[in-house]
Amino acid sequence: MSMLRFVARRLAYGSVVLIFVSFFSFLIIELPPGDFLTAYLANMQQSGMKIDTETAAAMRKGYGLDRPFIVRYFLWMGKMAHGEMGLSFTYQNRVEKLIAERLPLTLLITGLSMLLVYSIAIPAGIYAGTHQYSRGDFAIAILGFIGMATPSFLIALLLMWIAYKYFGVSLGGLVSPEYLFQPMSWDKFVDILKHLPVPIIVIGAAGTAGLIRTMRATMLDEQGKQYVTTARAKGLKEKDMINKYPVRSAMNPIISSGAWILPELFSGETITAIVLGLPTMGPLLYKALIGQDQFLAASCVMVISVLTILGMLISDIVLAIYDPRIRYD
Repeated sequence: MSMLRFVARRLAYGSVVLIFVSFFSFLIIELPPGDFLTAYLANMQQSGMKIDTETAAAMRKGYGLDRPFIVRYFLWMGKMAHGEMGLSFTYQNRVEKLIAERLPLTLLITGLSMLLVYSIAIPAGIYAGTHQYSRGDFAIAILGFIGMATPSFLIALLLMWIAYKYFGVSLGGLVSPEYLFQPMSWDKFVDILKHLPVPIIVIGAAGTAGLIRTMRATMLDEQGKQYVTTARAKGLKEKDMINKYPVRSAMNPIISSGAWILPELFSGETITAIVLGLPTMGPLLYKALIGQDQFLAASCVMVISVLTILGMLISDIVLAIYDPRIRYD
């Protein structure tokens, strides 16, 4: 029963956070001067088309931009409750349809990136924490700092250049040009798999570097505690002692890191997807913000917020199962 109360409390906190996120994201998108229709009419006039006042007013009413901000916000939230997200001004299509087309690939790339981050960071952090100031520790630290300091778009461009120059492979986009408009086949599936490693490596680079430092620091802190000294004094083998005590305690911040590493990967995915030309959520949100496409931009922010809160909930549940002290706190 205590676990159910724990999950219910986390869900309640997440719901409150989502309400605040929805309101402030809608408000922030509203803050820049003008709106989508103003920019659209200005572009039409620059191209030589004349729009009279009555037509502009009718278009503003048709898009719902003549209503006050708070009214549009509650209308949008009402539609969200029924599974609708409004109309995209830029694409002239339903927002939920646009997001549904890009969300699966975004989740696939982000999920594989998280898998890569944890599969590299945990062993590397354990090694660095148990071999302090060794050559391996310094090598891991140098690679980690390079990964954290190098912009993701630069890594993407470098990998694309290496692949094209030395292997003759174009890694831009999700598929090669010859498969772009073809139906799904085995060859196309294999081609997609060939394109996935680059965005996964690029997106996971910074997150891996940061998590290695967290794991190393926690391991060093745990090894200096009294219970580790006692275990050594009892004659427990070093490898067994490390895995049984310090590693288990050091995993707590690693498990909880899912709360911050998921939005970090999403932000890195945006830049990487623009550089690589991937049809994911990042470029969709970027274009919506540039074009002041309010419903599309706010809906993208909401979807990413929901996924982030779900990631936080999952990490909290796993942490509560892993360490029972958490759920009784």
